[in-house]
Amino acid sequence: MEKMVVKDVSQYFRAELARKYRSTAGSQDRVDPALVDALMAEIERDGYVILENLFSAEEAAAMRATLAPHYHDHLGRNSFEGFGTKRLYAVIEKTLACNPLVEHPVILALLDRIFEPNYLLSQLQAIDILPGEAAQPLHHDDAFYPVPRPRAALGAATIMAIDDFTAENGATVLIPGSHKWDGRMPTAEDAARAVPAVMPSGSVLFFIGTLWHGGGANVSNRSRLCVTAQYCAPWCRQQENFSLSVSRERVKQCSEHVRRMLGYSIHPPFMGFVNGLHPKRLLED
Repeated sequence: MEKMVVKDVSQYFRAELARKYRSTAGSQDRVDPALVDALMAEIERDGYVILENLFSAEEAAAMRATLAPHYHDHLGRNSFEGFGTKRLYAVIEKTLACNPLVEHPVILALLDRIFEPNYLLSQLQAIDILPGEAAQPLHHDDAFYPVPRPRAALGAATIMAIDDFTAENGATVLIPGSHKWDGRMPTAEDAARAVPAVMPSGSVLFFIGTLWHGGGANVSNRSRLCVTAQYCAPWCRQQENFSLSVSRERVKQCSEHVRRMLGYSIHPPFMGFVNGLHPKRLLED
């Protein structure tokens, strides 16, 4: 760590002390600020926004093909996971096909507006809702952080539509404006006004962690596949323990942005160090 003269405590906590590995936060390809402003206006109003056609049919096919061999027909273990839903965890260890969306410049641009620099990937999983699956209980994703509401979101999420999302096949349902609620639970009237995130394959639903939502019931005769990435503020604990679920050899194959979000990064002044050093030194040959 580099020595510095600290004039006040606040300066110290904002200072980047790393010498060799400076933060690369915010270095992704530039996105038109006017576009980001417009998307953020929707998020601030409703708690979510749908980014249509963010990825191609070829990318969707690649994700489907690389995910399929790993399911092994394992279904959820409780009503939250869904007894009629297949879930695949530790996705990055199994395939890198989803990484381009995890670090898509538009998504990172939105996260840059919501969190401090050096925010983290909290979890990444694939979800395949089978025909006949019941609706998932309504919830908000950052509820496990015990900070009273109303408050700023401590998490944010994307849901990447590999299949078309329809009102019949289990499209995620959302309660617009519920991200601004205090600690109250949704009423029956609230649930009745929830709207399905209908969107074509190749689209991404982006929403913040205080928004009430849930997987919809699949009353169709086909399954509905998606990949979901969740992110968190840089000082919050990640849901997935990536240091155990993703090998260092696999991390070396990831981009700088994904490495940083997996936790191979420092949040100033020194959160995330390993043996007093930057964690990226663990990736050195």
